[in-house]
Formats: sequence, structure tokens, C-alpha cells
Amino acid sequence: MAKAVVPAAQKALATAGVDVKDCVIKTHNPFAVNDIYMARELGIEAESFNNNGSSLIFGHPQGPTGARLIAEGIEEALMNGGGHVLFAGCAAGDTAAAVVLKV
Repeated sequence: MAKAVVPAAQKALATAGVDVKDCVIKTHNPFAVNDIYMARELGIEAESFNNNGSSLIFGHPQGPTGARLIAEGIEEALMNGGGHVLFAGCAAGDTAAAVVLKV
């Protein structure tokens, strides 16, 4: 489960033509190791994303947590004057999904 989010995020970023460092990042990962692994693999600091909490705080249900994190990512991007939001999360075992939104 910890590894599946990384290729999903990389594919979403590549498809959008956006660098991870230009995004507000929100993740649905139920364990700290998921975010630590993602940060290491994407070359970013783990402290640079999920600024308002994540699944570790809100709980694990994918749908409600994902919707909340996407809404918070949009709000955070708006506070920064616009930009991109990367949402990535695990989904049932060793699968994952990710999306990049332009705000």
C-alpha cells in the first residue's frame, strides 16, 4: 500500500505537465510511512504537505476523506493566489489514484 501512491501521483503530474513542487499536496494515506515514502520518492519534504491534517487525523474512509482533502487543497491554493493541487491516495490494498487540479 505504501508504494502504490507514488506512481499514481507521478502519472497524474506527468499528464498535467506540472512539477510536484508547484502543487499544494494532499494525500489519503492511513499510515505515516506512506507519506514518508512518497516524500522521499518525489524529492519533497514530508512536512510540506497535508498542512491541515490527513487520513491519520480525519479517519480512513476514502470517499469522505478524499473529498475533504480535495476541498482543503482548493482552499489552500486559493489562499496562495491559485495554482495546482495534487491529491493522491491509496485504494484497497496496493492500488492508488491521483489527480491534479488547476485552481
